Amino acid sequence: MYKILIVDDEKNMRWAIKRAFKNQPYDFLEAADGEEGIRVFEKEQPDLVLMDLKMQKMDGLTALEKMKTLEKDMEKDIPVVMITAHGSAESAVEAMKHGALDYISKPFDVEELRIILQKALEFKGLQDKVNYLEEVLEMKQGKPIIGKSEKMNDVLKMVHQVAKTDATVLILGESGTGKEIIADTIHRNSERRQGPYVKVNCGAIPENLLESELFGYEKGAFTGAVKRKIGKFQRGEGGTIFLDEIGELSLPMQVKILRVLQEREVEPVGGTETYTVDTRIITATNQNLYEKVQKKEFREDLYYRLNVFPIELPPLRERKEDIALLAKHFLQKYQQELGKKDVKISKEALEALMDYHWPGNIRELENIVERTLIISSNQIIDKKDLPPGLITHGTSPSSDSESPGEVAFQLPEEGINLEALEKDLILQALERTEYNQTRAAKLLGISRHTLLYRMEKYHLKK
Repeated sequence: MYKILIVDDEKNMRWAIKRAFKNQPYDFLEAADGEEGIRVFEKEQPDLVLMDLKMQKMDGLTALEKMKTLEKDMEKDIPVVMITAHGSAESAVEAMKHGALDYISKPFDVEELRIILQKALEFKGLQDKVNYLEEVLEMKQGKPIIGKSEKMNDVLKMVHQVAKTDATVLILGESGTGKEIIADTIHRNSERRQGPYVKVNCGAIPENLLESELFGYEKGAFTGAVKRKIGKFQRGEGGTIFLDEIGELSLPMQVKILRVLQEREVEPVGGTETYTVDTRIITATNQNLYEKVQKKEFREDLYYRLNVFPIELPPLRERKEDIALLAKHFLQKYQQELGKKDVKISKEALEALMDYHWPGNIRELENIVERTLIISSNQIIDKKDLPPGLITHGTSPSSDSESPGEVAFQLPEEGINLEALEKDLILQALERTEYNQTRAAKLLGISRHTLLYRMEKYHLKK
């Protein structure tokens, strides 16, 4: 059933159009003037608009311009067909310039209008299909960088500039700001995009295994080395290697990475022969490497080798204008995954998201949108559907507290989903402590081993 909005200040005209198509699969909405038409357009988001050009309160051209502006926030393409006076070709052309898809002149017969409406709806179907295929292609090509703030525009300009070069890039930013997506985008837009793209999380691999993972090892190099293994640097030959959490490297490992940057060669563990590597290096960290250099915790020569082209990502609290865009993006993404349709976020809920300080940045926002969608059964996500900790963040205990406070909890009459609540609290603790498991466990009043067990149970990973 298609929703068609008729905007006309003549009541008889609206009645005649509805009567003419009463047996068609159309659900007609009405508005008596341009101002009312805009309100109905924003609330109902129809499939098509049929609007008179000349009306008393607000003319159709002005209403058309406002509707096309609203479309951008709706992230939809809604065709508008204008009704013009007989012989007023100039008015029709002007309407088309402002975004109208088609027009029909008075007086018109039912068959003529039927054909125009049918073509307009077919166009909308094709446009929706194109948008869907573009989204699928975008997902296959990599995660999009979403943001229109001035700070993110600056970041995108830098990404575009450095992508076409082979320069070493250091991506800086708090946990959850999207450093990995920036690294992926640089590789996808580089001359090395046809080559391999190797990712290594330096903080997730034990120190005694990291060297053999990066540089490989020869057969017999240590117990269990029954055959030769190629390291990550050699696997990235002709492509890019992304070293995440570079600030976690020990000083001895920093020396070995420095050699790769200086000599462009690696020596496998247990080997005597060196191998030349042609691999572009991108690194990332949420730590202040300059401060670590001052404290002698990070080699100064390596720092300057890595810091050839630094890109600093702003935290989400410094790009508030991007929060609504990101929330709508994640809402659309998880609706498809969860099999839900046409779920919207209310204005009050968006304002609450804008007011929050987002210690976990984009990752925290994505998690909140996903679990709110899972828990809520409403078509509109309202402020009350958001996690309580987000609304009352000003009174929540800090991550530096000696022990978690006791919170009185009143069981609702309708009951609760205990597992969903437990998962939600664990996620909040992890996000507040930037996934420091010891501190997160302390906030929850449980041991680190218990936390690890529950993280595995709910498939929670950094």
